[in-house]
Amino acid sequence: MPRCRAAGPSYGFPFRWRADAMTTRILIADDHVIVRQGFKLMLERDGFEIVGEADDGREAVRKAQQLRPDVALLDLAMPLLNGIEAAKQILNVSPGTKPILLTMFAERHQVLAALRAGITGYLLKTRAVEDLEQAIREVCRGGVYVSHGVGRDVLQEYAANAEVRSDPLTAREREVVQLVAEGKTTKEIATILGISVKTADSHRSNIMEKLDVHEAAGLVRYAIRQGLIQP
Repeated sequence: MPRCRAAGPSYGFPFRWRADAMTTRILIADDHVIVRQGFKLMLERDGFEIVGEADDGREAVRKAQQLRPDVALLDLAMPLLNGIEAAKQILNVSPGTKPILLTMFAERHQVLAALRAGITGYLLKTRAVEDLEQAIREVCRGGVYVSHGVGRDVLQEYAANAEVRSDPLTAREREVVQLVAEGKTTKEIATILGISVKTADSHRSNIMEKLDVHEAAGLVRYAIRQGLIQP
């Protein structure tokens, strides 16, 4: 089974990747144990090596930094840190890792946002069993893989630097929104993010002002629209 290795620059991506004779090392991140175990059994059957598992986005980032997997298989709607934000942080701590996102969402703006975040595989859960091995092989060859349920014109738009819907929030503010939408208190958010309660409360106030919302329910609706949490 091939392993992803950097081999020089290519158009549109920071690296071209080639396959060698070594085993592809994979990190699986999903908050459902049954889903993780299902993917693990399927991938190990096909000769891939599962080097780690995580049940939330923050653990996925820690495991990626520790294990440096070739591929990180990330659920979009993970607790504490969603798949897109986790992918961004993983690429910072383990640049050689290729993120593949698993999701139920096929909207154009979400696909483009994921690709712009550095995600090289966008896999619909309805196609995961059929497409997962092909997606892994494609990203290890230096390509970008999107499921058949996603319009192929999205890749053309991405290659042409198409505009993606702007997000008024910073990365830290998106983290706070997700945690608020998950029902975390300001004190809990401060603890999770390693910041003071005052700073967490300030983030929350700034978010509400930027989004022109005045209650937690508005933040929950925003988080659902952005795919940060599942409805």
